[in-house]
Parts: sequence; structure tokens; C-alpha cells
Amino acid sequence: MSFKIAFIGAGSLGFTRRLVADILTVPEFRNIRISFTDINSKNLEMVAKRCQKDINSNGLKIKIEQTTNRRQALKDAKYVVNVVRIGGLEGFATDVDIPLKYGVDQCVGDTLCAGGIMYGQRGIAAILDFCKDIREVCAPDCLLLNYANPNAMMTWAANMYGKVRTLGLCHGVQGGHWMISQVIELLVNKDKGAKKGKKGYETVTAKDVDIICAGINHQTWYISIKYKGKDWTGRMLEGFELHPEFSKTEKVRIDMIKRFGYFSTESNGHLSEYVAWYRKRENEIKDWIDMSSWINGETGGYLRVCTEGRNWIETDLPKWMNEPAMKYTAKDRSVEHGSHIIESLETGRTYRGHFNIVNNGCITNLPDDAIIEVPCYSDRNGISIPKVGDLPLGCAAVCNSSISVQRLSVEAAASGNDTLLRQAMMMDPLVGAVCNPPEIWQMTDEMLVAGAKWLPQYKSAIAEARKRLSKGNLIPTRSGYKGAARLEVKVSAKK
Repeated sequence: MSFKIAFIGAGSLGFTRRLVADILTVPEFRNIRISFTDINSKNLEMVAKRCQKDINSNGLKIKIEQTTNRRQALKDAKYVVNVVRIGGLEGFATDVDIPLKYGVDQCVGDTLCAGGIMYGQRGIAAILDFCKDIREVCAPDCLLLNYANPNAMMTWAANMYGKVRTLGLCHGVQGGHWMISQVIELLVNKDKGAKKGKKGYETVTAKDVDIICAGINHQTWYISIKYKGKDWTGRMLEGFELHPEFSKTEKVRIDMIKRFGYFSTESNGHLSEYVAWYRKRENEIKDWIDMSSWINGETGGYLRVCTEGRNWIETDLPKWMNEPAMKYTAKDRSVEHGSHIIESLETGRTYRGHFNIVNNGCITNLPDDAIIEVPCYSDRNGISIPKVGDLPLGCAAVCNSSISVQRLSVEAAASGNDTLLRQAMMMDPLVGAVCNPPEIWQMTDEMLVAGAKWLPQYKSAIAEARKRLSKGNLIPTRSGYKGAARLEVKVSAKK
């Protein structure tokens, strides 16, 4: 087979390399074309060189096409993979640090809350430009696979305003699926009285457990969990509370099971900032998080890890460039959906996964225009979407709250309407729990001005925001506040 796959934001060092390796495990794809584009020519060169080394080591004759000219990279592509982070770490820092001055303490800030909303404003402005290029220079009916966050907002904008067929892809469902298998293993052996390493102990893997997950990206609910024909959904609270590790690291997710009855896909830190209850009081935040890993709720945890990753690149890059080549074998293939979707569409092999798609009646008690995450099947006939029906009412309520924020954010970003942007901030559960309306207005002014270089749609609104901020007599904020649980950034991976 010969067709072209283009990567936008290919300078993402680890992720691009992983996705290319996954794609090239497919035997029929040994003659495809791959193009990389990025605005950072230095990173683009490094990643292309590293991936080319892997390709050569696996005996393939594919030559990566690399260019900072996006239209050239996209020309004739049948599939486009979007892995950009608009604003880089500079923009990311403002998403975390400015809200923190107003008491909005985020762990990640890339999906919802103040950080996710502003990240979406930057990303949507860019993805609509990508879509224009895709419509004009890519192969007819090109499929855009969006990995960039905020995934639902970006996918929503690309489908509705970009007029490009787009799937949003994430690995949150797979991560939670693995955790559920560990919990079921604990419960099965507890029921049997079997101990690990002893006769009769039963091992459970994710492949043994059938799930149906439905909701919105990063707020998807495991509404059916079956192992050996038995439904284990109702025992998740018991299992997670008994688990020696998860009982400590997943306090927010466990409390959500207690209150809503179902396990949710996203990590403790992510989930804690999407709802109103766990990060609104500084003195209570540490009660809900765990500091053994950033993903469990550390203030600005993902920003710290990304910053350390950049520092590591600058100090330890030669080691990364010279590490052993990735092996393009089935056993080394990751759980990321992208390669499996392309394989199924091209070869006809059926693949089942959870994708982010336009609802259109799949989940009947969520809005039709929303981007939902549900089980899908792909094969040579395209993407097939079974009807899920109603989510449990409480789960739907949580999702609908977030969808309202997403819709306002997408409309704001597409139109440059800063009133809608401010309303999105007001409607966000955590921002609304912490800030009053004047504080939200001022915080939004600060975030618009800080992100001006990435927000062309807000040119006039930013000028007005600058005037207001320069007048003085501002609401006092906690400038320099580090948050309830922030760790220092390490200079390098060795320190």
C-alpha cells in the first residue's frame, strides 16, 4: 500500500516517535509516505533524524519528508495526525500561573478549567488554519486524527468550523481499563481466598475484561465492566478502596464512584480540576491528592514534568539520539488508537476502540452537537458507532456541565467573542467555585494579554484588556503564590 500520513507538531519528541513506530508495525505499510512539519525547526530536525534512524534499523526504505512549510507537508496526505501544543511551555505556564493568583489551583490545566479554556483558544485558532490547508491540499476526504488537548474542544472546532472529518484520540480509557483489571484481580482472589504466588491465584489482564465506556473526553464513565460473563461494575468502589495503591492515589476517583456510582477514566489530578468540589479550598486539596506522582494531583504537576522534559532534552539529548532503535513488532506496539484506525480503514481488519466523535444521538441525554467518547468500530467501511442510549443521570449531569463550558469556549475561539470566553470561565465548575465574577473578568483580561501572540482572533479584545489592566485599582491577587502542593522543577533528569 502507498499513501501519505502527515504529522503536524512532529517536533514532539517522544510521542511522534511512538506513533510512527506503531504505524510501521503494520506489514502492508512498508511503502507509505510520512511527512513531518513543525514551527520549531530544531526539534523537527531532531525528531526526524531519530525516527529515520529507527526506520533504517528496521530495514525499511521509507524516507521521512520534513519541512516547516505546513502546506507542503500536508499535500496529498490521506491522514493527518495533529500533536501540537500551541504556545509551548511559555503559554502553558500562563495557563497554570495566572489562575493560581486567583486561587484556582490546577494539576494539569489542559482540558477544562481556566487553563484548559485558554489552551483551547490558542489551539482552535491554529486547528482552523490546519483545516483550511487540509481542505485545500490534502487528498479528498482526508481524515484528521487529533491528539491535541483540549481534545473535545479541538475536535469540536475541526468538525464544526473546520469542515474536516476529525476523530479525537486519547489513551485515558485504556489506562483506566488496566486499573480495572487490577481491581478485579484483587476482588476475584479475595473472594476465593487465594494469595499471590500461591496455587489457585487468578491473574486478570485488561484483555480479559470487556468494558463499555461512555461520556466526554477525560470524563468518560465505565458503565459496563464484565469479566467471565459477570458484571463487576457495582463492585468498583469496594475494589478501589481495598487496593493497596489505588486507595491512596485515586481518592478523587473513588469519591466520584461513591457519589455517582461509576468509575471515571481520567487520573486523580485531571479529574480533581474538572469538577467543583476537590480543589476549591486550599487547606483541603492535600486531603484529595497524592504526591507520589504528578498525575495524582500535584499543583502544576504536568507543567513541572514537561519543563523538566525540556531541560532533559537540552542536557541529555545525545543519549536519546543514540539509544537503541525501536523495534517495529506487534508485541512492541502501543495502545494508542491511531495506527489501529488507519490499519483497519486500509486493510479491512476490524478494530474496536473508544473514539471522540460528534454525538448525533449516540448518547441520548447529551447534546447532539457535543463531542463524546464512546465505543466505535472501524474497518474498510469506515467508522461505525453503536447507539449507547442514556448515561446514568448523575454522570450525564457532570458531563453536561462540562459540555456547556466546551460549547462556549469553542464558539468564543471560533468567533473571537471575548464575552463568550468570559462566560465559559464563569460556567467552569472549579473557576466558579473559587472566583466571583469581577475576579473572573480580571483573570480573563490577564490571560488574554499574556497569550496575545497566539490569539489573533482577540486582537481588539486584548487591546481593551490592556487598557483596563493599565489603569490600576485592580482586585488584589496572590502574586507569587505557589499553590497548595507544588514541587520545584528539577534542572535535569539526573538531579
